[in-house]
Amino acid sequence: MTENHTGVTGGALQLRDVTKIYDGQSTPAVDALTLDIPAGEIVMFVGPSGCGKTTSLKMINRLIEPSSGTITIDGDDIKGHNVDELRRTIGYVIQGGSLFPHMSVAANIGVVPGLLKWDKKRIAARTDELLDLVGLDPARYRDRFPRELSGGQQQRVGVARGLAADPPVVLMDEPFGAVDPITRQRLQDELLRIQREVRKTIVCVTHDIDEAIKLGDRILILREGAKIAQYDTPETILAAPADDFVEDFVGSGSALKQLSLARVDDLRIDEVSTARVGERVDQVRRRSAGSPWVVVVDDRARPLAWVRDRALRGETITRPSGPPPAMLDRRATLNDALDTMLVNTHTGALVTGDHDEVIGMISFEAVTEHMRTMNRAAQERSASKDDTDGTLPADELEAEPNTEATEEPKEPTEPERRP
Repeated sequence: MTENHTGVTGGALQLRDVTKIYDGQSTPAVDALTLDIPAGEIVMFVGPSGCGKTTSLKMINRLIEPSSGTITIDGDDIKGHNVDELRRTIGYVIQGGSLFPHMSVAANIGVVPGLLKWDKKRIAARTDELLDLVGLDPARYRDRFPRELSGGQQQRVGVARGLAADPPVVLMDEPFGAVDPITRQRLQDELLRIQREVRKTIVCVTHDIDEAIKLGDRILILREGAKIAQYDTPETILAAPADDFVEDFVGSGSALKQLSLARVDDLRIDEVSTARVGERVDQVRRRSAGSPWVVVVDDRARPLAWVRDRALRGETITRPSGPPPAMLDRRATLNDALDTMLVNTHTGALVTGDHDEVIGMISFEAVTEHMRTMNRAAQERSASKDDTDGTLPADELEAEPNTEATEEPKEPTEPERRP
């Protein structure tokens, strides 16, 4: 897909009266679905079980054939293409990554480019590019097999494989449903970071409304038969649900969910002292004078560890062992920030940019104060409206943004204490 002048590499997707009636059933699983998905946006499909969201998704790449209706990508009717050729031009990512167990990571990513007759040199270059994009070191991971990867790493490879042939549209079916909550948050952040770079058109099915709010440029809420209950931005759906069905589906506390739309880079990000692996210790000490902590980074400024200034030894900075510090993508939600700090028992977290480089840190106090400010503003807006206009009750608006975060996180003992 050629990048246009806006940086978008995705294609505009249109569904017109798309219907699916399975054999032996009188009621359509999807009934005359009409939808416009702008190029370069993430659209989340949500709705109750059996509403037709997965069927709708799979009709886009004809894993399920529509009974009637038209689906186009940039005006090109998908029915005019051979099914196998069509699927090679649409990315597809499912739960768990669905990697071929007998093939290496590189071979898994190169499957579709190989079917498209790319030469080996081009496939190898694209594989390394994508591994780097999803945060996996090509030299370390390209020759590994799926059994040697964690669940989160397998899902990253699955995303890389979905992007391998540079498709205009990427379909995702519950892509992060098989991983633990912390890994899920990190993968969501990773997807947002990747999307800032590639600007694909992504259609994603999820059962989690909070995930839809976090990831979606737009959210499609479906009733039974894939009837559209509401299709709009997360902000609009939360502030003005179309009807009782949408309000019930979004759930109680929608005013609090609005707070989760706030992102880390909406706050002030504090500077941190850094030390690059291989740098002279005396230079680091002079530069970080007055700061008790230093962030050790690799040659691409990606954080490796927090280190006490007084613990720096030797002539040069060496690569630390152990797990990396608590990190947040700059577009992570404030709820994610609180969860990360609470789980890691730290009073702060490092903030990373588009290429995982450290750009600063954010404190627990800054997050909670910002959420309190937003909460007070929401209360004031509510108080200025008529009680009959459908706004949420005041007692809900007065609730804390995150009940777990009303207390300071437990401080770790030395030497684990972090900023």
